[in-house]
Amino acid sequence: MVAPSQSARISETRLDRFAAFISQFVPDAITASVILLIVLVITAVTLGNSPVQVMDAYYRGLWMLLPFTMQMTLIVVLSSTLAATPFFRRAVLRLSRYPKTTTQMVLAAASLTAAVSYCYWGLGFALGAVIAVYFASEAERKGIAMDFPFFLAVVIASISVWQFGLSATAPLLVATPGHFLHDSIGIIPLSRTIWSPAAIIHVTAFMGALLLIGCWMMPAQGRPVSSFPQTIEAIEPIVVDESPGGTYSERLEKTPYFPAVLAFALLAWLWYHFSIKGLSLDLNSLNTTVLMLAFLLHRNFKRFSSALEKAVIASWPVIVVYHLYAGLAGLIQYTNVGEKLAALTATVSNEYTYPALTAAISTVFSFFIPSSGGQWAVQGFVTTNAAAAVGVSAERGLLALSIGDHMGNLTSPFWYVVFAGIARLDFRLFFGYGLLFAGLWFVIGVIVFTFAPC
Repeated sequence: MVAPSQSARISETRLDRFAAFISQFVPDAITASVILLIVLVITAVTLGNSPVQVMDAYYRGLWMLLPFTMQMTLIVVLSSTLAATPFFRRAVLRLSRYPKTTTQMVLAAASLTAAVSYCYWGLGFALGAVIAVYFASEAERKGIAMDFPFFLAVVIASISVWQFGLSATAPLLVATPGHFLHDSIGIIPLSRTIWSPAAIIHVTAFMGALLLIGCWMMPAQGRPVSSFPQTIEAIEPIVVDESPGGTYSERLEKTPYFPAVLAFALLAWLWYHFSIKGLSLDLNSLNTTVLMLAFLLHRNFKRFSSALEKAVIASWPVIVVYHLYAGLAGLIQYTNVGEKLAALTATVSNEYTYPALTAAISTVFSFFIPSSGGQWAVQGFVTTNAAAAVGVSAERGLLALSIGDHMGNLTSPFWYVVFAGIARLDFRLFFGYGLLFAGLWFVIGVIVFTFAPC
């Protein structure tokens, strides 16, 4: 392998120092929610809201995402369960054997994760960790230099393309008849959002830049994946006793027929949802599809249950922390904080500064509302009205908002903790590297959605 240049070694050292520095100050997701709570309460009171109004707003928000939290929990759990199937594990293992150099490892792992995430973001999160570990393990076996925390950060960043993929919540929502802004903006087809020239340009440009930086800045002498034994355990195959013996009930658990029946029932519902009712893709139909595939690919309830038990471990941040963030969303939505912040967009922007300001405001909101759909529900009305006021299309506002939405995902601990739970690794080890890719995502997004057609 060619030795790194002096400039590369200097950049590598600075990057490592930056990541180590950031890791000392980044709190966990629960602590971060408390800090944000204090900031928001002070802001709300300063803007004229009474303490009683502030307290009521927080409590109204605290439990307002109960159904959505269960949907998000299912996305994480079912995606992890599906990623644990022998089909996916064997496929990733085979693909990990092809790359022969560090550059090829980075290109293959990040591109594969991006492709999966474009199809379904939950599977990208769940399978991304598996992809990173398998490829890093294979690199170590072949003697290829690889710093696993940095490699993991590159893989996580590649998941970002889901914002303009098939499971993008806000674009799917505005393409659905009867959505909450239907009277003001009508139906916006996917050809003007996720399949617009601007969205395609952004995905292509971001992935190109990410792969280039990921290959160039990979530390030449780093921490191999074997340094993190718990991470290795996360990809160990699920071993269950599938021998034909046992009690009658145990034999039923091992038969492939009952999962097939249940999968057929779910497939029938999907056919009814799309063909008979004519509805579009949504969170429930996505989860139904993943559940159906998990039943089919695990082939029996014994293996499915074992995978599900392991997958639940990764879902704890969503189960609890979402409600803490929902309380913060209540402070924004049920006081005048959100209105004051979002209204700035219409008063200080024009057609050239609007995307940047929308993305910046959306970044702030995304710290408190870790959901693309939830953020659109809070900001959609103001975003589309501000777009009309400055003379740009509603879809340009939506796409700019999506840049800020994922900027928040890349700069707040919440989703890093979820990913770290799947990889069984302290998120602080790779969070600092992620900030570099967050800046890349924001700059490219603002430029593209300011000038590219959509």
